[in-house]
Amino acid sequence: MTDNVTIVTVCYNSLGVLPAMLKSVPDGTPVVLVDNASKDTAALQELADDHNATLLLNADNTGFGPACNQGAARAETEFLLFLNPDAELQPGALEGFLKAAREYENASGFNPRILDSSGRQSFRRGSKLRPTERLRGPVPTADAEVSVLAGSAIFCRRALFEKIGGFDPAIFMYHEDDDLSLRLREHGPLMYCHDAKVVHLSGHGSPRLPQVAAFKAYHLARSRVYALGKYGHPRPKLNTLGSAVLRLLGPDMLFSKRRRAKNIGFLKGALSALKDDGRQL
Repeated sequence: MTDNVTIVTVCYNSLGVLPAMLKSVPDGTPVVLVDNASKDTAALQELADDHNATLLLNADNTGFGPACNQGAARAETEFLLFLNPDAELQPGALEGFLKAAREYENASGFNPRILDSSGRQSFRRGSKLRPTERLRGPVPTADAEVSVLAGSAIFCRRALFEKIGGFDPAIFMYHEDDDLSLRLREHGPLMYCHDAKVVHLSGHGSPRLPQVAAFKAYHLARSRVYALGKYGHPRPKLNTLGSAVLRLLGPDMLFSKRRRAKNIGFLKGALSALKDDGRQL
């Protein structure tokens, strides 16, 4: 039954976590790995072959959303699951998604119950793009409608994904899940699927090095400027730049090399977005 779902995963020096993700995928489920110019492509190809996964190798880092689009374009199944490389499906997760898709035929997209390695649940309540729609109250203990989807594991129908144009290619990384969620929900509600469980080691999809942190923060700032502007927020450039300055005044600038690199990267991204509105070219 799970052969009707294609899992799309974007890799960037992700060999430390990718084997566990692939091991969690049920036999017969199509997997497309899109690699954004990692250094370990030979080992990655061997791993993909071992798990009968399709591997697409990009010569350059095209960004998360564009790589997701690239992987989705290779799918032929009714459903797609965009799954981070540092996530692991728990038994019955795909069956839970498929059951929810049958039960909520009008739903446009789904999130699973997302847990960390200690079993603590992570539940996304809202988005910076729609701050007034933040969900209140306890975390749902059953299926429930949500305002936005967490990007670590997004399940949707391939036809609808293609209809809305997939991920916005102008977003390199960050806020692409917010944007996709808001465009999906124009066609039906977004649902939290309690019976589908995924363990997500947040932030471990690529090495936790200062230069990687700076790279991610740079694109976070750029994407924030672009996405806030796209959804009509006032002064996105000024507000993002102000946030960058405040980050530089924090105590972590003194005690953490990785945090320092991250904060400086965010500032550089905010400054670069003054010229091009943060749009990925």
